[in-house]
Amino acid sequence: MRVGMGYDVHRLADNRKLIIGGVEIPYEKGLLGHSDADVLLHAVMDALLGAAGLGDIGKHFPDTDPAYEGISSIKLLETVGSLLDGEGYVVENIDATIIAQRPKMRPYIDQMVENIAKALKLETEQVNIKATTEEGLGFTGSGEGISAQAICLLEKYMNYASVDVTESGGVCGGCCAGRKGV
Repeated sequence: MRVGMGYDVHRLADNRKLIIGGVEIPYEKGLLGHSDADVLLHAVMDALLGAAGLGDIGKHFPDTDPAYEGISSIKLLETVGSLLDGEGYVVENIDATIIAQRPKMRPYIDQMVENIAKALKLETEQVNIKATTEEGLGFTGSGEGISAQAICLLEKYMNYASVDVTESGGVCGGCCAGRKGV
């Protein structure tokens, strides 16, 4: 089992859409960034990539590459899912927290969970998202930006069996067949 942690923060700015967890949230400002600046998905991707030892989103999707300008972070998350599949990792669960004074996130969290689960081919029960304020403290509390934290658990699938244990006799070729409790 491997555990990963991710963190991201973006400044709120005029004339930008506010997209968090793949959901466009009606608000007077949006998050500033090269892509859609989806702070939640960026934290989730960093957690997943970190757990797999594959670096971070800056390594895979640099903000200097015009190919990623304005791109949907859901598409980037799907790519991360494919990278994990290629390395033999399976996501067991994701737990994330959005830190924002406003807008209120609760009305959008269920859709965020569905979006992440769909992008990674998970059950919604494997994804948990929470939101909190900072009671007016710090840059998130003053409304200057929004941050997110995520943690995940990955399992790596390996083929340990060199024989078919479903055949009669099992691994030991039947030497234990007469033993009680075996």
